[in-house]
Amino acid sequence: MSDFSVRRLRSDEERAATDLFRRALHVKEMTDEEWSGMSASMQPERGFGAFDPELIGTVRSFDSEVTLPGGGTAPLAAVSLVGVRADRTRRGVLTALMRAQFEDFAARGYPAAMLHASEGAIYGRFGYGIAARGKSIEVDRHRARLRPEVPAGGQITLLDLESTIAQWPSLFDALPRTRPGMIARSPQLWPGYEREVRRATTPTATAVHRGPDGVDGYVTYHVERAHFGAPALLKIQSFHHASPDAFAGLWRHLLSVDLVDRITAEKRPLDEPVELLFTDPRHAAVQKIQDEGWLRLVDVATMLDARTYLGGPLVIEVTDPFLEHNSGRYRLSEDGAERTTGPADLELHADTLSMLYLGGWRASDLAIAGRVRTTGEAALERADLLFSTRVNPWCGTFF
Repeated sequence: MSDFSVRRLRSDEERAATDLFRRALHVKEMTDEEWSGMSASMQPERGFGAFDPELIGTVRSFDSEVTLPGGGTAPLAAVSLVGVRADRTRRGVLTALMRAQFEDFAARGYPAAMLHASEGAIYGRFGYGIAARGKSIEVDRHRARLRPEVPAGGQITLLDLESTIAQWPSLFDALPRTRPGMIARSPQLWPGYEREVRRATTPTATAVHRGPDGVDGYVTYHVERAHFGAPALLKIQSFHHASPDAFAGLWRHLLSVDLVDRITAEKRPLDEPVELLFTDPRHAAVQKIQDEGWLRLVDVATMLDARTYLGGPLVIEVTDPFLEHNSGRYRLSEDGAERTTGPADLELHADTLSMLYLGGWRASDLAIAGRVRTTGEAALERADLLFSTRVNPWCGTFF
């Protein structure tokens, strides 16, 4: 075990920390011009570094809020830029960084954290669990035909690159965050999105849908091809909608874009019914299903009481070796959550509770996988109902 210390990063250390993260992902270090744009994406006082005495690891976050089952929200820390230098891995550096970050979240009143994992085997030991998943789809534009009952949709306005960049924040904020797991977008996120579209080799466009009450959806996309005349791929970068008319109207627009052969979208909500728009649903094929949002309940008692439940009561026993204050038994019902000493109906670890929390998994499925221990089938049936949600969870924001 090497001797190192963890502390909050100074502003003059942020670039070195970002370069360390990029090297950990095998990405080139930034140029001065790239850093000039990247620095705008850094929320002050949210980065931590491990030093030995040089910088050997880093982690940072930005402040947000997350939509909960039932429609409420809770403060959320969105975790990003996690990396450890290759010659210092597996020596407790990441563990120390995670502890420092969780202590910071607790001190600032952030009871939950979320991240997008570069590797699936890393974050479970810190209490993160796959709370939301997404599907990647591919639509055959030449063969896909809309069913006759699909809504016609409203007015579509196409924005060019500069208008897209200028209007992105207002477009996103105008739409309700209705799915559990959706998060508010910090001002620090938008400069990063702008950098991505400006350095793209093909132009980015945004189609905005307006219904009777104004803007209720938009889709951002670009088209790729090897050379003119080669098969062309329309790649959806973001797609948000607040009504069936907007969903259908935006898909009508995408299918109308000329010189396109296939349309793809990654990590869409599992229950988003794209294939049901078409006379042959096989023309919207699911290519893969991936983890989309990893959740960590930093303060289990607060987060359990923050969401709503169906049915109950149910007593769960949580084991949290990384944040031991969370360990214990909780009674859940339609009235909320409270600590209890009563007998437990389910036993599970903190990472499994994170998977269950947003409604993305059923307790009975987690029990089959050995992730939940139970007193019997009746308890699992109550748990399935208790944690159920009307729609699947989805984060919908990359950070």
